[in-house]
Amino acid sequence: MTSKKLSYGEAFSELQSILTKLENQELDVDQLSAHVKKASELIKFCKSKLHGTEEEIEKILKEMDNES
Repeated sequence: MTSKKLSYGEAFSELQSILTKLENQELDVDQLSAHVKKASELIKFCKSKLHGTEEEIEKILKEMDNES
């Protein structure tokens, strides 16, 4: 992936763009492999970001319960 800090929104948007190109058959064989690889990386990134956010929210909720 790129070296810049990628946000979830940017990754999801790029993933949607790749999906649209695949659905519309806009990619030739030479581009297909690179785009599928990039999509795989973006999916992993998004899953990781969602998992991390879920853990953070659970931690916050537990802290709130302990304060009650």
